[in-house]
Amino acid sequence: MDWEDVRYFVALARHRSLSAAARALRVNHATVSRRVARLEALLARPLFDRHTDGYTLTLDGKAVLDEASTMDNAASSISRRRDENTGLSGLVRLTAGRSLAEGFLIERLDGLHRRHPAIDVEVIGDVRLLSLARREADLALRFGKPKSSELAARRVGTIFFGLYVAAALRYEPDVAARLPLIGFDKEGDSIAEAEWLSRYFPGRRFSFRGNSQIAQAGAARAGFGVALLPRYLVADDPRLAEVACDKPLLEREVWLLVRPDLTRVPRVRAVADYIFELFRRERERLSGLSESRDRKVAAFAEIATLNRYDH
Repeated sequence: MDWEDVRYFVALARHRSLSAAARALRVNHATVSRRVARLEALLARPLFDRHTDGYTLTLDGKAVLDEASTMDNAASSISRRRDENTGLSGLVRLTAGRSLAEGFLIERLDGLHRRHPAIDVEVIGDVRLLSLARREADLALRFGKPKSSELAARRVGTIFFGLYVAAALRYEPDVAARLPLIGFDKEGDSIAEAEWLSRYFPGRRFSFRGNSQIAQAGAARAGFGVALLPRYLVADDPRLAEVACDKPLLEREVWLLVRPDLTRVPRVRAVADYIFELFRRERERLSGLSESRDRKVAAFAEIATLNRYDH
């Protein structure tokens, strides 16, 4: 038995599609299919039922997965021992929401690159939340305190929101109460921003919907109406203006998540610490409010005392 065939089988069982497993393994989907077929031929039994919407394990497949997962975990443990000795070099994969990744994080990673030039960073900004447990990423930035106790979590900051319109519309009477809304598409109804709009503006017409806040900001610039946006995304944009709101505006905590075993890997720890420092340093931009010098000094002092993980 070739261990590589087992590894591909485990990836397909976790991701349930050839394309997703191939992305995780960084191969093409034909390689995944060939490896799994070879394992099935060796065991003389099907391990998956093939459906149009993905792959599901057969009863034999579930039994094999229990054993294969033990092998996979053992191999990962050996790899982590190697990683702990590689120092500050190698690849770190970070996942975050697209707007947070593209509108705030990526352009502020220059300090990380200067500090640790041998660390390679892959940022996956996606609507779909990648899984740390399935090793789709090493670090994740998520809104809200995590419910899973299997991950190490560190609160890195709070993002503040405001209501924005095209700058030319800011002086129109009752802007927030009169203009149509800009928001997420129907698949995003469970997102906190969408729930806030539904709660405080029930029944209001949506003149534009998009699945990212970057798109929503663009629609606001185009004059479609009022958008609830994170202040960091539009703070320096002269084409948008924040309008007064008599509702309690949305605030969302941001947490940095990592599997506990990876906190011992130097390169992962270095990236995590940098992100923590970055959010503390940029709290003024995230809030959209100015801070006094004394508060800034206190914020930097807090970095030194809060540089730890909460489990």
